[in-house]
Amino acid sequence: MTRASSTLSRRLPVVLAASCLLALSACGDKASQENANRQVDAAVAKTENAVGVAADKATQLADIARDKTRAYVTSPEVRQDAAAVKDAITNAGSAASASGDDAAITMSVSSALAKDAELSASKVDIQTRAGVVRLDGAASSAAAKARAGEIARSVKGVASVDNQLEVRS
Repeated sequence: MTRASSTLSRRLPVVLAASCLLALSACGDKASQENANRQVDAAVAKTENAVGVAADKATQLADIARDKTRAYVTSPEVRQDAAAVKDAITNAGSAASASGDDAAITMSVSSALAKDAELSASKVDIQTRAGVVRLDGAASSAAAKARAGEIARSVKGVASVDNQLEVRS
């Protein structure tokens, strides 16, 4: 035997053993990889299932919320409350309009009284509520008091006049 063949024959079993080990480790890695793939696939399937269950639950809850909202909005209590709010807004608008009208009437009566020479020198307090004009203060004569009442009655929007002027000489 030659020296090269002697070395080769001594090393051949080592090379064969190393080759077997590599082949076995490759098989083991392949099995590990397949096992890991199965685990990942199982985890993905489990996650997909959980997402589907969660989506179904969310849909159910949304349907329940929608139904409860419809029931609440169409309930007699909500309708009554809405009608009460509507009435309150209407009344507030009417009150604001009436107070605006009352202020306009007060200004018109004051302006008309100021045009009368005898009444313009008098201190006449004018208050208007719901078209009813109240005159307070002093008048120089009974005729001036009566004229103040007539002037106030002639203003547009005046429903009545409460003439409380006092005649003072």
